[in-house]
Order: sequence, then C-alpha cells, then structure tokens
Amino acid sequence: MLVVCNYHYIREDFNYTYPSIFGLTARQFENQLIQLSKYGSFISQAELLKFKDKPFDKNYILITFDDGLSEQFILAKPILNRLGIPFVCFINTMNYQENKVSLVHKIHIVRSETSPEEIINFIKKDFSISLTKEEKSFARVNYNYDNDVSASLKYLLNFKLNVKEQEQIMNPLFTSIRNEKQVNKELYFSNDQLNTLFNEDSLGSHSHNHIPLGKYTENEIEKEFEKTQSFFKNRFNKEAYSISYPYGSYEACNKVIGIGKKNNFKLGFSMERGVNLNLGEPLMLSRYDCNDLITGKNNLFKNKDLFTESNKSNWYR
Repeated sequence: MLVVCNYHYIREDFNYTYPSIFGLTARQFENQLIQLSKYGSFISQAELLKFKDKPFDKNYILITFDDGLSEQFILAKPILNRLGIPFVCFINTMNYQENKVSLVHKIHIVRSETSPEEIINFIKKDFSISLTKEEKSFARVNYNYDNDVSASLKYLLNFKLNVKEQEQIMNPLFTSIRNEKQVNKELYFSNDQLNTLFNEDSLGSHSHNHIPLGKYTENEIEKEFEKTQSFFKNRFNKEAYSISYPYGSYEACNKVIGIGKKNNFKLGFSMERGVNLNLGEPLMLSRYDCNDLITGKNNLFKNKDLFTESNKSNWYR
C-alpha cells in the first residue's frame, strides 16, 4: 500500500499577527518524518512508477510538497537528504514564467497581517453576501484550525466568491502591503534551486496557475496542462511526468484524468484522504495533509495503524 504525505509551509516559526498559515517548523517536520518511518519505507516518484502494473510489495510512504516554496528547499531538503528520504516538489509554472505571486499566497500574506474582520468588511463593500447559520457551522467544521471569524472568512472566499472576485478583493489589499516582484523572488524556488530539484528527479507540476481545475471547462484545463508542460520542455528539455492538482478537492480534480494522460502525465495527486491500495488509477492518487498524520494538529491516527485503518482511495472509481 501507499500513503502520500503532503506539505506546504516549513518555517522556523509561525508567529504572525493573525494566524493564517498552518505549516510545520523544521523541528516538527523532522520529528514527523521519524515517526512516519516506523510505518513504512519511503519511496521516490520514479520508484513509484515501477508499480504501475504490479502490486506493492510492502507499505510505502511518498513525501510531497505543493506550491514550490523556497523554504522547502532551504529548510526541508537538508533534513530529507540527511535522513535519506526521497521527495517531490510540485510547482505552479506561472510563478516562474510570469514572475507573479499566486492568488492563494496573496491571500495568506494578507490574512497574516490584516484582521479577518477588516477583510470581511472590505468584501462587503463590493459584494452583498453573508453566511447563514448552516454555512457558519460548516465553516467551523471545515476550517477547524481557525477561530470562528477566520473560518467564516475562508468560507466566504472559497465558497461564495469565484477566482475573479477573489482577485478583485485581494489584489488591492496585497499591493498595499507588499511588492509583488519582491515577494515572488523571495517566496518561490530560485533558478538554481529549480535546476537542482529537476536534476535530482524531485520536481513535478502543480499546473500552470493555482486554480481549482475541475471547476473549469475541459478546454481550459487542457490549456493549463499545455502551458505547464511547455514550461518544463523549454526549461528542462523534458516534460513533467507527475502533477499535483491545486486545492485537491473532488470538485477541483473532476475531469482531469483523461486530459492529464493526453498531456503525458503518468502520476497525479489529489487531496482525497486515504491510502492507495495500488496504482489502479495513477493519475488520481490520494494524499494526506501533514496535519492529518502522526504528530499533526488533526491527527487522524491516534492509536490507529497508518495503513490498515486508513480510508481507502476511492475517487478514481
């Protein structure tokens, strides 16, 4: 069986005015890897492909990172190298081709420095929206790491507003506190880091833009995949063979398998919480967020075995 563990932010600390980024410190990251090692053997993306037409011979764990953040290279990679653990980092190629900051990261930066009440009031200037009691309840359950106001803000952004509307709200807030070119330079992998990761076969695609692909037309998804593969071909003379779908929800992954195959992807990762029994559909593999696993904030496996008592991958069916 295969368990995939996904990470985003790895930092020295997360001491922000307004809690909005939930990652791991380097020490927490290393401790989680050590605990995970008790349950299975770590595997690389290249080794994983060997099981496309045969069952797993034992329990494996794959370590992945989304968004291509430089801190993953600076803080996480040395730990992984020291422990001898392979991994793969998924990048949004727009960050490098257009030198822009992804909307999701603009939101995180704004939320870390601006109160949720202020952002909600800013939203209400342009949009006459509010949450029902049921929606507020759903927000608290869905965003259980946040307080009630922050959870409501996340629900407004992710469920009540589309991407264009989110940009309309967040772009002016972001530019009032940050320089986009400078943030782009500091936040994402440098050219040298990209080259190192690709040469070590530790790089994959997170699509071109950080958008929920399944909510777009098949033609728009096709263009996203073509753009990201074009970047890999122009930059490295070789296409990416693995892709992580932004947001990773069922809605965000709907319709992607066939288009992924058409664009030569061999491995694809959602955020369905579950263990993969085999590579029955290698373009819809389940992953756990690091917070869901041993030592995480929302540990789903207290007194449970990581493999035998995990949910089974099912979305591809």
